[in-house]
Amino acid sequence: MRRRLLLALTGWLATAAAATVAGVAVLNVLGAPLSGAAGHALTPKEVRAELAAASARPPLPSPASSPGASARTKVISTAGGSVVAACQDGLVRLRSWSPAQGYSVDDAEPGPASKATVEFESGDTELKVEVRCAPGDQPVHTVRS
Repeated sequence: MRRRLLLALTGWLATAAAATVAGVAVLNVLGAPLSGAAGHALTPKEVRAELAAASARPPLPSPASSPGASARTKVISTAGGSVVAACQDGLVRLRSWSPAQGYSVDDAEPGPASKATVEFESGDTELKVEVRCAPGDQPVHTVRS
């Protein structure tokens, strides 16, 4: 009886080991190893390095909405989100806007016009970013809640 139990236990362990080895081999072949850095979370230092590398590359201009060479561009960061505004010939255009985490865009009037606005909201909080062109086509902004 003991010998039979020992034989059954040994067979079960051998089967479990073979199944584990086969599973790990399949995952490695498919490109998702169980060990190594393939899917690790980035450290704060790695995040900063990735962001620095990404921000070092200039954005690709789109012919239809790209301001000319004389346009002045400004990145505006607020608690509700970020806005990229450009002024040219006294008119402002919001080139892009992105809400911060927890916020959404309620309304946007991107221009080109004498002023351009975007509203970020989160629950009862609403932030309105208004951008105008100062002399010299320099974007200036105000934020109202």
